Amino acid sequence: MNQEYPSTLLEKAVREFSKLPGIGRKTATRLVLHLLRKKEAEVAAFSDAMITLKREAKYCTICHSISDTDICPVCANPLRDHSIICVVENIQDVMAVENTMQYRGVYHVLGGVISPMDGVSPSDLQIESLVSRVAEGGVKEIILALSSTMEGDTTNFYIYRKLSKYDVKLSVIARGISVGDELEYADEVTLGSSIINRTPFGGKTL
Repeated sequence: MNQEYPSTLLEKAVREFSKLPGIGRKTATRLVLHLLRKKEAEVAAFSDAMITLKREAKYCTICHSISDTDICPVCANPLRDHSIICVVENIQDVMAVENTMQYRGVYHVLGGVISPMDGVSPSDLQIESLVSRVAEGGVKEIILALSSTMEGDTTNFYIYRKLSKYDVKLSVIARGISVGDELEYADEVTLGSSIINRTPFGGKTL
């Protein structure tokens, strides 16, 4: 049953909010009404922050994480171990791993996982740039930290095939992350333990 709105302006705002992932019309209505109760300056600050983010945010030219500069703080940090690359699906996963404070290497953000059902092929992801980073030398280990789903496992195997000719260790995070779980929703202790107790891709012990 369609919800009736007393104002077309309200309905339009709700429609836009409900386009966000995980936001239904009820939640969108609650958010819009919340903003409507705020002072105009506060709403303007919210709007300006979103517009500025869209206009000025960059993606790191090395790892593809979001950044204020061409090279993100992690990639630019000489104290990080640049010989270890943690491969993740999205920027939220970078944030999740960083929050564990258990990892001192660098990252590579794929921008998704291979999913033919959703029309996502290897060419849609940042896989070739990962291969290029390995080919340049200096990389000792690739940690495949993708979600333990069918799509994640498919992507792991594809990357394994692409990197098989290089002298680099491939490992996967330990299955402390339950099958089917998204990395960004794992608690910090479990995720940190999964990074530390990673195993070589193929199941052998490190």
